[in-house]
Order: sequence, then structure tokens, then C-alpha cells
Amino acid sequence: MELDERLILWYLENGRDLPWRNTRNPYQIWLSEIILQQTRVDQGMAYYLKFIETFPNVKVLAKADEDTVLKMWQGLGYYSRARNLHATAKYIADELNGKFPNTYKDILELKGVGPYTAAAISSFAFKLPHAVVDGNVSRVLSRVFDIGTPINSSEGQKEFQQIADECLSKSQPDIYNQAIMELGATVCKPSNPDCERCPLAYNCLSRLRKNIAERPVKLKAKKAVVRHIDYAVLESENDFIFKKRTGKDIWQGLHDFTSIEGMEEPVEKYLTKHVKENFPNITLKSLPAQPAKQYTHLLSHQRIIARFWNYKFSGNLDEKSVYFSVAKQGVDSIAVPRLIHKYLEDIDLV
Repeated sequence: MELDERLILWYLENGRDLPWRNTRNPYQIWLSEIILQQTRVDQGMAYYLKFIETFPNVKVLAKADEDTVLKMWQGLGYYSRARNLHATAKYIADELNGKFPNTYKDILELKGVGPYTAAAISSFAFKLPHAVVDGNVSRVLSRVFDIGTPINSSEGQKEFQQIADECLSKSQPDIYNQAIMELGATVCKPSNPDCERCPLAYNCLSRLRKNIAERPVKLKAKKAVVRHIDYAVLESENDFIFKKRTGKDIWQGLHDFTSIEGMEEPVEKYLTKHVKENFPNITLKSLPAQPAKQYTHLLSHQRIIARFWNYKFSGNLDEKSVYFSVAKQGVDSIAVPRLIHKYLEDIDLV
């Protein structure tokens, strides 16, 4: 029995029953794939169900405003995924009359869709013979064929895609792709793989050579950039002052407090000066001597050390200000980064 046949039989008996596996609807499959990028299934499930309920088709998603989409995405991180999701929905609704592309080439041209996602959608929705290669698939292939090429190198990406293409079942590419991904997610795990349950155990070269722990090989990631951000939390009797993040930096389109970054001590002196210069129409009733909260927040390539300084104020913002007031009881209605949400949780506002 060939490798692909064994994998498919194993999957049909052992695969998890997940909602996006019970449909050929390309919109629902695309939505699940975008949500599950950089996200575990157990975390992404609730978001997927919430999105399907709120936006049952691509036209409904296209009509939503970006703030609503970002608010629903809150907690998943990598917010460019949500912005690309919304932009792509509008493109499909406006330019393609709501009809999802049905070829690998056309799917690949969608914003936020790379080779893996295009292969997944084209095979799961349209049964097209395109092999998926994600972290789970690379791990399985690197062990089965004992490949020492780093999976995160350009050479490795080409090599693993070529092997995946050769192994792909041409008659059942959709089920095969699901099967090899499922094997990596549930059996051939990064640590402590359950080789006794693996349908490919007797053909696995790394198992025979006893070097499973050394596969796959990965190039070391770059050292994370450390950023020091000090937030001025401007609080009146009923409101907080927020701003919407723009530009190409982290958390684009989300909301946070005014801040300064990378300032030397005493930070409170520079932060207070920043507040007075940017909010000339308000009156500061109290100045902080020390931060109220401090957190270390990890992103994929950044480590953020954030401090929150509380300022009490009275008065109103200038009508032309880029800042805006949010009632305390309404702060959970705006989309904020996880770091800001953590602060709001700790002061019992959400």
C-alpha cells in the first residue's frame, strides 16, 4: 500500500471532526485557513464560529466596517490577517460579484493568501491537485524521509514543496492534504511524537535511524527587538482618551492610549511634556509619580516592555484632535491590542 493510501485510511478513521472539514464552501474554508494561520485549532474554533454566524457569506463580510472586523478579531493577534481578510472580501464582492475564485492561480492572487493557503483552498474546496506545505507537513516529511535541510530556509521550502507534490494523492488531494496535516498536528508532534499510532512508522527513516528529535532542522530565529513604550492613560470622571493607530507599525487600525517610546529616565517628565503639548485644552488634575502597571508583551519578532501612567484630567478635546473620548462603560466596544486589553482587564473595565 502506498504512503498516500495509508495516510488517507488512517485519517478517515482518526481525523478530528472540525466544521470547516464538512464543507466545500470556499468562503468558509478560506475563512478557517486565515484564522488558523499562527493560531491553534482550539483557540481559532470560537473565532471561526463567531465569524460564520456574523458574516455568513463574503458579501456580508465585505459590507462590514473595518473596526467591527478588527474588534471580532481581537485576541488572535497578527491583525494584518484581519485587514487582509476584509480587503479580500470587498474585492471578491465588488470585483468578482461575490464569486470566490476557483483556480489555484487566481486564489493565490488574493491579498493575504500565500502558496500554502492557496493550495489548501483549491484542494479542499475544488479538489485541485495542489499539495499543502505548512509546519506540520514539513515536520512529517522531514522525519519520514530524514531530511536535514532547514525547513525555514529558501532551499528547504523548495525541497519540501517538491516532495509534497510527489507524495500527493492525485485522486483524493483534498483528503490527503487533510490527512498529512492532521498527522503532524496530532501524532507527529514537535516533541514526544506518538510513533506507535503513526501509519507511516515503518517507513519513517528518522525513526529507524533514531534521530526523530533532530528533525526537522530549523534556522535560528533572529533575536527579538526590544521596545520600551510608556503610555499616558488620560482619565476623566467618565471617559478615557484613545487614538487609532495608523501607519505601518504594529497594531495598525487598533486603538490605544497616547504614548512615547524609547525615552530615557525620568520618563514621567517627558511623558507629561508630551501630554501637555498634545492636549492643550485639557487640565491635568493629577500627575503620576510612578507607573500604575507594567507588562512585558511578546510579539513574533518584538518584545514590548510597556508601562502605564495614570493622569486625571478635566476639560474637552479639540474638535480637530486625532484623539477621541470613550466612555468608561464603552471601552469594550472598540478594538484594542491584547496589551491594552490586559490593562483594561486589570483595572476591571472589561
